[in-house]
Amino acid sequence: MKKINWLVICTGAVVGLAALLLTALGNPGNMGFCIACFLRDISGALGLHSAAKVQYIRPEIIGLVLGAAIMALAGGEFKARAGSAPALRFLLGGIVMVGALAFLGCPLRMVLRLGGGDVTAIAGLLGFVAGILAGVACLKKGFSLGRAYKVKKPEGFVLPGIMVGLLLLLLLAPGLLRFSQEGPGASHAFWAIALCAGLICGALAQKSRLCMAGGIRDTVLFRDFHLLSGFVAIFLVVLVGNLLRGSFQPGLAVQPVAHHDYLWSFLGMAAAGWGSILLGGCPLRQLILAGEGNGDSAVTVLGMMVGAALSHNFGMAGNADAMTDGVFTPGGVGMAGRIGVVICLVLLAVISFVNLHKEEKA
Repeated sequence: MKKINWLVICTGAVVGLAALLLTALGNPGNMGFCIACFLRDISGALGLHSAAKVQYIRPEIIGLVLGAAIMALAGGEFKARAGSAPALRFLLGGIVMVGALAFLGCPLRMVLRLGGGDVTAIAGLLGFVAGILAGVACLKKGFSLGRAYKVKKPEGFVLPGIMVGLLLLLLLAPGLLRFSQEGPGASHAFWAIALCAGLICGALAQKSRLCMAGGIRDTVLFRDFHLLSGFVAIFLVVLVGNLLRGSFQPGLAVQPVAHHDYLWSFLGMAAAGWGSILLGGCPLRQLILAGEGNGDSAVTVLGMMVGAALSHNFGMAGNADAMTDGVFTPGGVGMAGRIGVVICLVLLAVISFVNLHKEEKA
């Protein structure tokens, strides 16, 4: 294997270990890292939505962006660029988030759920692959959001600067923020450990270019398993770690923050996969690119935060299954969420079509 392949595999292994550690220290089950869930929690902490159970400034997100920024600056790879259809990227970020929250997890958490024995996540995986295949078909037809251009360096520090501001709010002015008293938002590792885990994983992801959507895309287009190997490493590390800890619980029974609405898990992650390909990377990759100075990815991340807020404000997010005193309460995706996912898929089709390369007539 090429040297760079080992870097991707090592990055995946470290991310898997960090996810296991964070879960053991307080993060929700099978949620050591989840870009969609954690951006949703940050949106709630800032008051962008009022879902009381998912409100917390997640230091993992802050660490991912700042770790990528530090590594990019140290390696001379920090490049302030922007101007590639920012409005469409903002919209696509929101679409990816609506789809992911219908499923209850980003592509990274999907792998963590599978590594924890959550068989319900297979529907999401199949949908994610289907969405990526749709996106790849668009790429083959010439889809493009246009090129980004070099901009002034301060533009590249916008999202890292926002992350520093969020950290300062969490540590110095927590009274300005909202905090969950129960539910997933109330389950979290100690902030310093979460921040360090994010910094390390962000730095490694910047260097290795880790991206699940990109990994499946490259496998389909070029038979290149380079990026995908990182997520295989995450799965294997998490699987072995859960087996050793006795926390591997295979089956369809009530899984942590998951539901049995397979069709809408499939369609939600199909939207997330399709949107990720059009954007050029999964939610994790967007955070890393924003840390490298990419203003378009910063806009995408902000779009994800708004998409998360809309998902909860309009009841589009999925609801987890629950078992209370031996009584099973099914979760799933409600009518608002189903309508939202369908609208997202239609928007993806329209965005894909209008941005296809048109041959100029002689």
